[in-house]
Amino acid sequence: MDNWLKFILVFITSAVICFVLSKIVIALAYKFKILDYPRGERKIHSQPTPLLGGLAIYFTLVIMIVILGQNQQLLDTRIDVSMISWFLFSGLILMVNGYLDDKYQIKPYVSILGPILASLAVIIGGLKIVYVTNPGGGVLYLDQLFSALPGGGDFFIFLITFIWLMGITYTTKLLDGIDGLASSIGLIASIVVFVVSLSWDVVGSTTSLLALTLAGALLGFLFMNWHPAKIFLGEGGSTFVGFSLGVLAIISGSKIATALLVMGLPVLDIFWVILRRWKKKRSWYQGDNEHLHFRLLRAGFSQQQVVMFFAAVSLAFGLVSIFFTTKTKIGALIILLATMAFLSTWLNYKLKKIETN
Repeated sequence: MDNWLKFILVFITSAVICFVLSKIVIALAYKFKILDYPRGERKIHSQPTPLLGGLAIYFTLVIMIVILGQNQQLLDTRIDVSMISWFLFSGLILMVNGYLDDKYQIKPYVSILGPILASLAVIIGGLKIVYVTNPGGGVLYLDQLFSALPGGGDFFIFLITFIWLMGITYTTKLLDGIDGLASSIGLIASIVVFVVSLSWDVVGSTTSLLALTLAGALLGFLFMNWHPAKIFLGEGGSTFVGFSLGVLAIISGSKIATALLVMGLPVLDIFWVILRRWKKKRSWYQGDNEHLHFRLLRAGFSQQQVVMFFAAVSLAFGLVSIFFTTKTKIGALIILLATMAFLSTWLNYKLKKIETN
């Protein structure tokens, strides 16, 4: 079968499966009362809304991996087949953790154990950041870079990989504050990873198919998650989207800079929020409504406008990551930082003006 026809079929099939599964999860969430009730300042929806949306996305990936595996489509000598099993096992950890949090509202310092265990599991399975692109040309192999360190640098490679996975996992978790935001950004990011993977995974096997499956699943889910949302990602979904992107960025040829560019705005927003919380002597993990998407809402933007703004920025910088060199990507990251600084300053002025009127 022609590769592009295969890609289209994988994308559409994933979207349809996830759409159907989302409807099933909605019914189950209502039946077992696993709902997000509009209580507190961070809750902007008007009626109880089903959680557990991550189950639809996760099981779409499981179903598609089984189908593709049976059709001998997941054959890539550069990626150990066991890595896919470890990835799915890690995803299952996040699903269980997500269910517990959605059902019992466990404390943040307890729920963080899910992403920690998931990250450790996939690293134990062999996932690691082998190299990063050298801005001056070529690549920097981390084992050579840290070879003089104790243990040949294995611990530092483990630490870098772990921090990357945790960081990108919590980026989508904290991004999931308004209808369709995290799923939209995840959709764009997975498509970008798919495109850049083609330069490495030229036969269109494991890496590109996994990225495309995730993209299709997110599109199918987005039909139910767009404002007004009929279902939310929940803890399991919001963490699984970021975790999956983190894993795919590594196995697609250490495309860390690419993922950072696409997710750059929400990543910088997290740093901004953490700094503000530290200045106010509050816990860094304590939830509030100071994230960029909440502030844009208070400034008068609609939920759809906020999502479209984030999506446009992610898509623009995603295109930079596809078509330009590493040096240009670094310049784009600097531009992104300046954009975030401008937005923060403008919003501070705008919100103060609103409060005084």
